[in-house]
Amino acid sequence: MTPARRLSVALLGLIALVVVGYFAKDITGTSSDPAPASASASASVPGAGAASVPGAGSGLPVRSLSSLPEQVRSTWELIGRGGPFPYPRNDGVAFENREKRLPAKPSDYYREYTVPTPGSDDRGARRLVTGSSDEVYYTPDHYDSFVVVDVAR
Repeated sequence: MTPARRLSVALLGLIALVVVGYFAKDITGTSSDPAPASASASASVPGAGAASVPGAGSGLPVRSLSSLPEQVRSTWELIGRGGPFPYPRNDGVAFENREKRLPAKPSDYYREYTVPTPGSDDRGARRLVTGSSDEVYYTPDHYDSFVVVDVAR
């Protein structure tokens, strides 16, 4: 075997190893990570009413809309009106749930919207994600953690 052929075979093997490793990460990755500190039990809405909130069965903490930053309420109202959104190329697009922090659903189930961050010169890290069954999730940290939003409170 010539040196050039050996190099080609080695490079193909390396590429195959990277591809297998990438997909194996997705297969072995579980959502058994401990809840982040920002999603502590003290953030949960107490009482039986939390069970009636769409998305409450996900196991994520439930927070009232009124307890979240005011920009979350403004974004929720904007969603209800159908826009216009501050980032029309990014708001209302499918959220793919790559991090697998939300319940597994078909790829077009969730939509994401930017929640403005005061003082940020870009979109910032805050998002509202809506589900087709009326769920509303909020992430303050660009999908690292989520809470279910009780929009009635």
